[in-house]
Amino acid sequence: MILALAQRLAQMIFVMFGISALVFLIFFATPGADPAARIAGRNAAPETVEAIRKDFGFDRPLPVQYARMMQRLFVTQDLTSFVNRGLKVVPQVISAAPVTLSLVFGAAVLWVVGGIAVGVLAALTRDSFIDKGLMVLALIGVSMPVFWFGEVMNLLSQSRFHDTWLFSWVPGLGYKPLTTDPAGWFKTLVIPWFTLAALYIGIYGRVLRANLVEAYQEDFIRTARAKGLGPARVMFRHALRTSLIPFVTMFGLDFGVLVGGAALLTEVVFGLNGVGRLTYQALLNLDLPMILATVMYASFFVVVANALVDLVYVLLDPRVREE
Repeated sequence: MILALAQRLAQMIFVMFGISALVFLIFFATPGADPAARIAGRNAAPETVEAIRKDFGFDRPLPVQYARMMQRLFVTQDLTSFVNRGLKVVPQVISAAPVTLSLVFGAAVLWVVGGIAVGVLAALTRDSFIDKGLMVLALIGVSMPVFWFGEVMNLLSQSRFHDTWLFSWVPGLGYKPLTTDPAGWFKTLVIPWFTLAALYIGIYGRVLRANLVEAYQEDFIRTARAKGLGPARVMFRHALRTSLIPFVTMFGLDFGVLVGGAALLTEVVFGLNGVGRLTYQALLNLDLPMILATVMYASFFVVVANALVDLVYVLLDPRVREE
């Protein structure tokens, strides 16, 4: 067990090293990529560009530049923005991370519970009116763009019906920290949670329903029924457990990507200054240190999420333990 954990840790470190090296080479070593010229701006004098190149250390060999940037990012944590001189990128990412984590964690709870409920109920009532109705609702959820649905929710909760009993409790757009105002934190994130989760409830519910229908055709389900087990036990003890493996795989990928900044549209619509919005602004300004910091943050959560998925496999499917 310890050896397996050590191997997984080594793989995570190797993957993050590869991602950091790739991002660094894209912005520093590709033809035409001259960070000194970007910092100097258009029509800058050659002397200015050379001075900036020397000041930032761009005149050194690429391995030295990479090692120095990684040291300033992970060890000393004093790597500063190329656009906003003196602004340290690590504190910026750390301050934006709780916003994105709060958004994605809450939405993840909703879409996991909702996806399992939709998938199980649809499978139990296969080919009935309930099954078809749930699948239609799931398809509608999948088809609605997040930014459009978010704007509709804002129109209802912030404008049209804000003064009614239904949405009078909804505060203005923005984020309130959990540590200082737990009630305000919950109120500001309820609607963003539901907006972000709606898409994934539809996807996960449809996938789980298909997996459950396929599982009910397997021999072990017929054997469980032949032994006289009740429908609820057959579903939750046997069919659902094995059908959750694709569900968990999707969750690991989606959760890691969203925490890494893919929830950008939801953050923008609801005025949440999270990692996605920070990354978007850094890309607009070609702020290389900020881009590198947010990419490393995102890769960390994607790698960790996939490692946790492998551990959940062992708990869900005993056949994985034997391999």
